[in-house]
Amino acid sequence: MHTLSLTELAAAVKGRLFVSPTVTQSIISKAVTDSRTYFKGSNPVFFALIGPSNNGHRYILQLQEKGMQVFVVSDKSAINKKGTFILVDNTKTALQNLAAFTRNRFKYPVIGITGSNGKTIIKEWLHDILSSEYKIVRSPKSYNSQVGVPLSVLLMNDEFDLGIFEAGISEPGEMKNLEEIISPNIGVLTNIGDAHQENFVSTEQKLNEKLQLFKNCKSLVFRTDNDLINRQANEFCKKHKIEKINWTLENRETAIRFSAERNTDNTQITAFYKDKTFKFTIPFTDDSAIENACHCFAYLLALPENPEKYISKFAQLQPIAMRLEIKQGINNCLLINDYYNSDLNSLTIALSVLQQQAAKEHLHKQVILSDIQQTGLDKEFLYKKVDELFRQWGIDRVIGIGPDISAHKNAFTIDAEFYHSRADFEERFLRNKFNSSVILIKGARQFEFEKISGLLQQKAHQTVLEINLNALINNLTVFKNLLKPETKIMVMVKAFSYGSGDVEIARLLQYQNVDYLAVAVADEGVQLRNAGITVPIIVMNPEQNSFQNIIDYHLQPNIYSLELLVNFTKAVSVNGLQNFPVHLKIDTGMNRLGLKTKHEISEIINSLKASNRLTIQSVFSHLAGSDDPELDEFTHHQFEQFEKCFEFISKSFPYKIDRHILNSAGIERFPEKQYNMVRLGIGLYGISQTDLPLENIGTLKSTISQVKSVKTNETVGYNRKGKVNGRSKIAVVPIGYADGLDRKLSNRNGQAFVNGNRVPIIGNICMDMLMLDVSGTNAKPGDTVEFFGPNISITELAEKVGTIPYEILTGISQRVKRIYVQE
Repeated sequence: MHTLSLTELAAAVKGRLFVSPTVTQSIISKAVTDSRTYFKGSNPVFFALIGPSNNGHRYILQLQEKGMQVFVVSDKSAINKKGTFILVDNTKTALQNLAAFTRNRFKYPVIGITGSNGKTIIKEWLHDILSSEYKIVRSPKSYNSQVGVPLSVLLMNDEFDLGIFEAGISEPGEMKNLEEIISPNIGVLTNIGDAHQENFVSTEQKLNEKLQLFKNCKSLVFRTDNDLINRQANEFCKKHKIEKINWTLENRETAIRFSAERNTDNTQITAFYKDKTFKFTIPFTDDSAIENACHCFAYLLALPENPEKYISKFAQLQPIAMRLEIKQGINNCLLINDYYNSDLNSLTIALSVLQQQAAKEHLHKQVILSDIQQTGLDKEFLYKKVDELFRQWGIDRVIGIGPDISAHKNAFTIDAEFYHSRADFEERFLRNKFNSSVILIKGARQFEFEKISGLLQQKAHQTVLEINLNALINNLTVFKNLLKPETKIMVMVKAFSYGSGDVEIARLLQYQNVDYLAVAVADEGVQLRNAGITVPIIVMNPEQNSFQNIIDYHLQPNIYSLELLVNFTKAVSVNGLQNFPVHLKIDTGMNRLGLKTKHEISEIINSLKASNRLTIQSVFSHLAGSDDPELDEFTHHQFEQFEKCFEFISKSFPYKIDRHILNSAGIERFPEKQYNMVRLGIGLYGISQTDLPLENIGTLKSTISQVKSVKTNETVGYNRKGKVNGRSKIAVVPIGYADGLDRKLSNRNGQAFVNGNRVPIIGNICMDMLMLDVSGTNAKPGDTVEFFGPNISITELAEKVGTIPYEILTGISQRVKRIYVQE
């Protein structure tokens, strides 16, 4: 962000400035919108954004404790004497105003990209193609929203001479804001699809809205092979006097014609433009990659220079992995893999994730970093900036790999060691030098840092359960939007967080500011506390031999009987404690744990009032059939019983007590009964009873080990159950029932997804492997195989084995490596 004085900042955001005499900061050079990603740093301003389920004003006092001094707010009551405040009508609009102000200060060209798919890939590929000639500022990751775009544009400064920003919208009216912020000179329209269609009356309306990004462009790149795009883009360009850089793969009448010849592992593309012919090769064969590459080359033809000098860059293009991977490492380490690219902006984002994961104070923070390339900055200045970042984020140790970073090792003031190449590091690698650390592995693609990750990762089993943390956050937000802002959320993380991994999920939920976590037994709670989780944790099934752990680790037990209450009270008394928090469970018809009769409840009340050892935090019950409309009458009976019991209990004590009864299905179907709190379980993991827009968070996948031919009349697997129909192609995959894949999926009942094809499981599933009939496909060893995920739903899998999604999720063996991905 270009530096501004407080007065300039207030003018840019169109706000009223309140300066505290105690504040020393007078220059602003960084905008922060998420209090959780701010650790340290010079000259920041915090924009207190208000969203559907959160309010940034709540975190101002926390940020002041961290040392932040300047805030943009829309709530006047948030202003205090400890900071400088700028009061605006709307903080999101203020952020956008600041970004538009910043954009107008720079005259170098900006490319704007929008469409339904391919925005991020085209942005990254254009960067890779052009970075040898230009100093490029671009959107980090896929920052293309109403908040992401301004944060991207605020990265502009005098060091760059080209900007590339992507823009995404989800409803009408949004692109007007983004056009004013990006103000592109050249536009790229990727395509039009079904994403976010629910908020538009037609595809035509959505396309017209996307085109608004380009209304002041000099030229627009678009493909004409879609009739809707061809018609509307042509009309738009004519209306706004924009030069058309239109192209085709189908021999239509356009400025540019492409033809593509696919080979085994690459595609040769020929471009025909005016009276010239250009040939280039990309290392991909799929339709989307070919389309994205054609968009990139079409843009080059809009430049005044000869595109020939960029042609060799296309053969070097790489797949775009825009997500961080988080996985368990050796010696109690946690790995954060981010080896797509290495630049200052993406490094800052990755460091915020590292800080989020480093929950335990005694966990060291280490970074393995490659050369940072194509920045255009003086190398000495660049690596001093990197060292400053590392000091701000409290990094304990850095390992630099590459000739450039090694040549500038004197720029680093923290503990550091350097290697000229990855091979040099591997040759001198010692496992015992990596202990109890969170390790960020951050490198440019050509350094192949995935090989370093292989050295440091805990498990090498090819079968993995990939957990999408962005999808989990989306699902949490969907449920938050069904609740009142003041309703608390308890999230169930018992049973290894439904098989998804307890500590990692708990860390994310703590980061998302949930109110409570719930575990089944005390040992699960102890593990979370040892991992640095500080959120209140309820133990649903407390056992007498776990009382001391509950007390020592500040867990909160569910009290479901008088006997349990008496015994736990004694344990609290022995420890000399008072007002220890507990929760009362009422049985309203589930006939599982809980207080069922008025006599039992009266005895509990009397016992609690007889001493000051315990304090009731909440009273709750559990619905037996909230997901079944045929049981709604019984569910309403449970509500009535619960409300009577709660009234009886709450009147007996002078303090406020929370109450909760809704599980995930209950939140969806009976939101009017949310009371003070709800308990979110399976819904967080992507299972909905009412077709909520939840996302699948888990993908169970493995890799083909071997492919073989099987002749007619031969069989596959144990007991010769796998019958082939003619000569067949069989793939062997290292996943079996010991990994949690149910044997009922054997013999063509279950399927897998390989290279765009659903293929049946053939024969009996073995303990450690299974076989697939991949006849008629191009499946080969090393190909990825999905068993559930985006292409095969976990609900479908559960139905085939006659069970519920809970059992599928919790049944995935812990020998299956969990990998966490996050954009």
